[in-house]
Amino acid sequence: MKSRFFDHENPNSVAAKLRRRRFQILLNMLKDSEGPVNVLDIGGSQQYWDIMLTNVMGGLKIHITLLNIEPVKVTSPQYTSMTGDGRSLPGFQNKQFDIVFSNSTIEHVGDYSDQGSMAAEVRRLGKRYYIQTPNRFFPLEPHTLFPFFQFLPARTRIWMVKHFNLGWYAKYPDNNKAVLDVIHTRLITKAELMRLFPKAEIYEEKLYGLVKSFVAYTPTQI
Repeated sequence: MKSRFFDHENPNSVAAKLRRRRFQILLNMLKDSEGPVNVLDIGGSQQYWDIMLTNVMGGLKIHITLLNIEPVKVTSPQYTSMTGDGRSLPGFQNKQFDIVFSNSTIEHVGDYSDQGSMAAEVRRLGKRYYIQTPNRFFPLEPHTLFPFFQFLPARTRIWMVKHFNLGWYAKYPDNNKAVLDVIHTRLITKAELMRLFPKAEIYEEKLYGLVKSFVAYTPTQI
C-alpha cells in the first residue's frame, strides 16, 4: 500500500516537497546555461518534467530527450522519446548534451559494475549532470517502503515481492520478473556515488536528520 507520506503524486506529501527542493539544484543549472539547453534524461518521462517545470518551462529554452528501455509517450515538440540502455550509448557523441539528468534510475541498472558503466556514459555525454539516487543506508527502502528491505537476502526479497504488495509495487505473479527486479535493484552508498562521479558535488537530502537520498551534480561545465 502506498503511504500518503511518500506519495509522489500528492503535491503536498513530504516526498513531493523534498523532490521540489532538490530539483531547485537543476533549475539553477538550467537558468545558468546560455542559449537553448539540450537535456538527456535517462529513465524519465514527460509527466515528470511537466510537473516539475510548471510555471518555469515558458521561461526556458529547453529540449529534453527521454531515454528508456521501452519508448515513452510524448505530446510536445520539446520532448523526444528514444530507446536505449543507459550503460552503453554509442549513438551519442562526447559532451553532446548540456545536462544529463537521471532521477532514481542508476540503482536499477544492475550491480556496481553496471552502475559504473552508466556513470561513465553520463560523464562522457554531459557537459554537466544531475544524478539522484536513494541512500542505501536510509532505514526505509524507497521502492517497497519496507524497513531495511535492501539488506535482506536476495532469496527473501524475491519471495516477498512475489507474495505481497510492497510500497509502489504490486506483487509479481511471474517468478522471472520478481528475480529480475530484485537482482537489478542495488541501492548506492555515498562513498560509492563519490567514486562513480569523482568530480561531482554531493547534495544530501535529509528527512528527520537522516539522509534519504543523494544528488551528484556539477554546477559548472566539465
